[in-house]
Order: sequence, then structure tokens, then C-alpha cells
Amino acid sequence: MPEYGYFLACEEFAPADLVEQARMAEQAGFQALWISDHYHPWNGAQGQSPFVWSVIGALSEAVSLPIETAVTCPTVRMHPAVVAQAAATAAVMTNGRFRLGVGSGEALNEHILGDAWPPANVRLEMLEEAVQVMRRLFTGEEVSHYGAHYTVENARLYTVPDEPVPIDVSGFGPKATSLASRVGDGFITMMPDEPMVEQFRKGGGGAGLVSGGTKVCYGADRAEAVRTVRRLWSNQLLPGEMAQILPTPSHFEQLDPLVSEEMVGENTVCGDDPDEHLAALTAFSDAGFDRVYVGQIGPEQRGFFDFYRTKVLPGLP
Repeated sequence: MPEYGYFLACEEFAPADLVEQARMAEQAGFQALWISDHYHPWNGAQGQSPFVWSVIGALSEAVSLPIETAVTCPTVRMHPAVVAQAAATAAVMTNGRFRLGVGSGEALNEHILGDAWPPANVRLEMLEEAVQVMRRLFTGEEVSHYGAHYTVENARLYTVPDEPVPIDVSGFGPKATSLASRVGDGFITMMPDEPMVEQFRKGGGGAGLVSGGTKVCYGADRAEAVRTVRRLWSNQLLPGEMAQILPTPSHFEQLDPLVSEEMVGENTVCGDDPDEHLAALTAFSDAGFDRVYVGQIGPEQRGFFDFYRTKVLPGLP
């Protein structure tokens, strides 16, 4: 039986709003939290981008739910040794309720220091080495590492949880899914794709936690909800590798004309029909996911949580 969690969007909401949403999620009956890790929002309309590790510190005091980054890129903007320290501290503050979700990242967030943005195969190599470095540091022992992409000298984490932080690897294609099955404690994806789940499990992931998520826009006026999604999250419907290679929010804004309201309405759950919301989430459970996260787009947060508490969560498997 899957667990159902709430997806906190750092691109769209200020820190205090995220903490309040987490409280409402726990009160509504959600069982876990995802939180995005971005330096930039996808576009100016989203308008936020707090430092996720500060927000996690606040969440650790505000709620008792498990928390996971979805996802952190530990390869370019932040060295894996620094990410390991942040994750270990988060795990201590949450009494072991923290998981580190990692991925190969987007230029939008990772190019800010002026480093070259590598091709996808190199980014996956970097991610694999980063996971190896972080696992060694989570032991609390002194680590020196001289690898193809990272150097670590005499590094030791003194504040570590009783158990190493679980690392879940994000994947949207066969190569990343294969990496997740080799080195991840779990697998993250945003599509209810049963073959990818099977690839992860049969490729070595076994019974590791498989998590997926989606965004919806609850509201009494479906047409208004569609307009809200198009204004704030049209980037979700852009094809190909654009999400990984475009460097600034303004570049994503230039592509807004490619996404119509009709496309949004056909590909995003909008409105207040419980059956549509239930169908979107049960698609993940039917595909074999262990945790399913949903995030509400736009300002109608209280209405969303009331709706899910009374109409949606009670109907989920």
C-alpha cells in the first residue's frame, strides 16, 4: 500500500509559506514531504527560491513527517562533501526522518558559478562519484578521495545520524534508472511508468523505495485553474532536454508560447473533480510506487488541503 505525501515547491513559495503548507499537509493526513532544491525558479512568475537546507531546519521543528529533497544536485553548484554535511545535519535534526533525493541537475541552477555544463553522460558519471563520496562521509570516518571529478582531503563529518542517510536517485530515462538501481537506496521519477519501476527493481534496486510525484491545481473554476498552471508551471510541458540545458528563467519564459491552455488542460489535473485527482495518484500506485507526492499549484492552498482531507485521501488505496 503506497504512502501519500505533499510536494513543497521552493520555486513558488516563500519559506514561511512552505512551513505553513507542511503543517497543513500533516493535519490533512499526508504522510511525508518532498521539497525541491533550486537556486532559481523556472520563471519569474513563480518568483521564489529559498535555500532548501534552511527551510528543512524549520520543517524539522514544525512537523513530524519524513522529509526528502526532490531533488538535490550534488555535483556542480555544491560539492558532494558539502551536500553530505547538509544532509547529515538534516537527518540529525529530523531524528532520522530525512532522505536525500539526488539527480544530475539542470543548467538553470548549476551553471551559476560559471562552470561548464557537461553533457548528460558526464553528469551521470559525476553523480555516481558524488554518491560514493557522500556514502563514505556518512560513516563519520575521515575521508580522502581523489577521483575523476572530485577531490576530498581529510574530511570528516562529526555530526552524523545513527544510520547513514538514505540516498534516492532520480531518473527519467534508461541510463539514469540504471544508475539508480546500481547506487541508490531508492528511485525517484515524475512519471507513473511501470517499466521504469521494473527496470530499477530488476537492475539491482530490489525492494528499495520507489517515489513519484505530480502537480495539480485544485479550484472550483477549472478554466481559472488551467490559466494558473499555464502562468506558473508551463515549463512542465516543454519537450526534450530543454529543462536540463536552458540557463535562466527568462529562457523558459521565451518558450511560454509553445504551451497552450489546451495542452495544460489535457496534461494537468485541474479543478475540483475528486475522481480526476484520484486517478492521477492511483496511476502511480498501479505502477508499483511506494510513495506518491502531490503538490498544489497556485494560491488556493487551504482549499486544496480541505479538499484532499475530505474528498481525495480517504478514497486512495
